Formats: sequence, C-alpha cells, structure tokens
Amino acid sequence: MSKVSIIGAGFVGSTVAHWAMIAGGCQIILVDVVDGLAKGKVLDLIQAGPIAGHAIDAVGTTDMAETANSDIVIITAGVARKPGMTREDLVSINAGIVGGVVKEVIKYSPNCTIIMMTNPLDTMTYLAYKLSGFPRERVIGQAGVLDGGRMKTFIAMETGLDPENIHTTVLGGHGDEMVPLVRFSSIGGIPLSSFLTPEQIDRIIARTRDGGAEIVRYLKTGSAYYAPGASACKMAQAIAKNQHHIYPASVFLQGEYGLTDICFGVPVILGKNGVERIIELDLNDEEKAALKRSADLIRSTMAALKF
Repeated sequence: MSKVSIIGAGFVGSTVAHWAMIAGGCQIILVDVVDGLAKGKVLDLIQAGPIAGHAIDAVGTTDMAETANSDIVIITAGVARKPGMTREDLVSINAGIVGGVVKEVIKYSPNCTIIMMTNPLDTMTYLAYKLSGFPRERVIGQAGVLDGGRMKTFIAMETGLDPENIHTTVLGGHGDEMVPLVRFSSIGGIPLSSFLTPEQIDRIIARTRDGGAEIVRYLKTGSAYYAPGASACKMAQAIAKNQHHIYPASVFLQGEYGLTDICFGVPVILGKNGVERIIELDLNDEEKAALKRSADLIRSTMAALKF
C-alpha cells in the first residue's frame, strides 16, 4: 500500500484526501500548520467511510514527521487567488510557504515523488525541483489534467456528447497563456471541427483558459478545489499503481520543445518512477508560437524567485 501525504488541509488538500480515500489503496497523511484543522477534517472523512463505503486509513496532523517515508507527497499549501488576482500575483508569498514545505519533505521522504498544486503552478514546481535536488522525474506539477478536464467539460456542454468520448490536449503554463491544442484533441478519434463551428471552438478555448478565474469570480473568497483535487488524485494513482497513463504535467525541461531551465506543461507517461517519458508532439509554427508565449509568461514570474 502506498503512503500519500498531502500538505495543506484547506479546500484543495482536504478534497484531494477525499478523492484519494474513495479511490482506496493508499494510506493518507493530511498535514496543516493550523492546530486541529487536518485532524478534524480527517476524522470527518473516516467517519464517512462506513457510510460511503470508502477506506478509513488516514491521519490528520500538524507534525511533518508523520509523513516520513511517503511514496508520494502532494503539496497544496499556499494562499488561494482572490478576485482580480492572477496566479502570477501569488509568487512571492507562496514561494516562502512552498520553500519551507519542500525542506521538510526532503528531510522525511527523500525518495518520494512530489506533486505540486500550489499556484503559480509552474513556478512553484520549478522552485520545488531546485530546492529538493530530486531528479526531474520526481517533481511534477498538476495542471494539464485539470485544464484538459475543463476543456472536455466545455466541449461536452457544447455538443451534448459523453465526456468519455472526448480527448483533449492542453499544454504550456497553468495560466492565461495555456495552450489548448485543437489539432491534438478529438471526439471519438474524430476532429473537433466535425462537431463544432470555429466560433464554438474559439469560445471553448477562451473558457478553458479562464476556467479557474471564472470560478474565483463566483466564489469571491476562494478558488476551485473539486476538479483540482480529482486531477491530483488521478496523477497519484498513475504513479502508485504504475499505470503508465499519458497525462499533461508540468516538468523540468532540458531541451524538449526547444525549452530549457523551466517547468512547463507537456505530455508525459506517469508510472512508478514518476515521469517515465516526456512525449514531444510535432507542432506547427502557430502552436510553437503559442507555447513560446506561455513560456515567456512563466519566465516573467520566475524572475521573482529568490533562492
């Protein structure tokens, strides 16, 4: 059984724990600096187990020592966006939080795989990679699964078709310049253009990019957590169960897609070693230009990092 530690017991962290307990097959350690928060949420979750029929193997704590020898550590700790705030606005405050967490992670679980969820996602993944000293295969940012899921949702809403028939590919940074790749997306293996007008496709792309901000505008005092939590759980399952699933994820690039020294959303195969392989798509000039714009935005945020 895999040991999965989730750092941060806010809405995102506790929702990751919820999805993971439903999926089963792992021990959950939920950690938060606020006394009683993780313990209370875990007690509620395990009491739901006999009712909902899911696992009850979980611990809530303030003590990072409880996470020792974790197989996977999912970092959600940080400040969520507020209305009018971009992911990039969060860099300074969340870099301090993530930096402290990563130091504890490498102390207690030096062989784990890190899944980063804190925003700005690609920049925080880069920070974790640099501070941890882990191989790049074991520091992964969760973004593309979420963004791809949102794109699937909007396609299903436009077409009325089952989302299970829909395949999407969303690359680049987890921000306003993310790159939904229409040419690599399909419905039942058939191009989107067979079901959607160009105007509908443009609307779906725009709404995918704005997916998180749209929710923030409605909530006013928080951000999304159900879909991000489900996305992180999917990635953790692929690693824990050695599933070799293909997902988009933010990883440190060493020349792939013409990019170096940056964490960036690309298709990867996830298995027991984390990233088993980075898949390079044959992009056209327009797609390459879109990826470059996305990378430039990430680099502008990275400039604020201090090691």
